[in-house]
Amino acid sequence: MKKNFHSLFICALICGSFLPGLASAEDEYKTVSESEALPLRESRKFGLGISVGEPSGLNGKYWLTENSALDGGLAWAFDGETSLQTHVDYLIHNRKLLRVNDEPLLFYFGGGARFKFDSANTLFGLRVPVGLSYEFQEEPIDLSFEVAPILDLAPRTNVSLNVGIIGRYYF
Repeated sequence: MKKNFHSLFICALICGSFLPGLASAEDEYKTVSESEALPLRESRKFGLGISVGEPSGLNGKYWLTENSALDGGLAWAFDGETSLQTHVDYLIHNRKLLRVNDEPLLFYFGGGARFKFDSANTLFGLRVPVGLSYEFQEEPIDLSFEVAPILDLAPRTNVSLNVGIIGRYYF
């Protein structure tokens, strides 16, 4: 367990040293279609949908700015004993790094907390989500693929992983 904690700590240090530069607002540029999509984003900041994977359930996202959002979920976790999991993360998005058909494929990363409720314990842990998200320009929908390493801190220390596909509709 000590070896897993050291590996996770080293990965966090490495990611923390170069990832903030990827989300630099100074490097932002917008295509015509992105400029047209901004009013839709400004009027539709909240998205609600589902996540499929580990865990599977409801997911919501609220945009704070053009590049930052709060993301949360309430889902069933299936690793080990079936249990209920809830999480909330702060995410930073980069619109310049990747493009698909001249539209941005958003790279995002962040940090947050999760609680996992099973029959014996309530686990508390830290999440470090990293993912890719595609926003459809014609519809208020996005699709994301996310990987989130988790370091459980209480009542016992453990390392686990959430992986899933998320789809949301924006209101």
